[in-house]
Amino acid sequence: MNIYDFTVKDRNGNDISLSEYKRKVLLVVNTATGCGFTPQYKELQEIYEELKDKGFEILDFPCNQFGEQAKGSDEEIHTFCTGRFGITFPQFAKVDVNGDNAIPLFKWLTENTKFNGFGMSPMSLILSGVVKKQDKNYKNNGNVKWNFTKFLIDRNGEIVARFEPTDMKKLKKAIEEIL
Repeated sequence: MNIYDFTVKDRNGNDISLSEYKRKVLLVVNTATGCGFTPQYKELQEIYEELKDKGFEILDFPCNQFGEQAKGSDEEIHTFCTGRFGITFPQFAKVDVNGDNAIPLFKWLTENTKFNGFGMSPMSLILSGVVKKQDKNYKNNGNVKWNFTKFLIDRNGEIVARFEPTDMKKLKKAIEEIL
């Protein structure tokens, strides 16, 4: 199984086969418009603009599971992201990434990756405390811990790496290495 085996809903409710992205390097991100990490949209758009012509795509999946920070309809979220951050990468329908209602794509991503920690920055320490209150076993499962968790997929549709929301510095380099 790889990412091309999944079908997801675009922000208009249409089915999209991820096989449409064959032979591209993909970054799958769960996002939110009202999160402390929301400014990452700017960095993600900059990376996208620089690397899209080399076969890179960002697949944006808004998610309201963490602090209810992705309120609004799919269209309202899209309008916010394009207006405030100028995003041009594909944005899909709002999804659940954990639990019984998680979409199959995210079940596959979380079952096939490990959480490697948030790092040691002040924000990382705060986030660890918040997440621990929600899931005492958070260090030992692959669940998405917060908004802006990123999964890097190679041109063969295989998961290469997982980046927690606090881990933007290593992201661009990892993308460039597999392009």
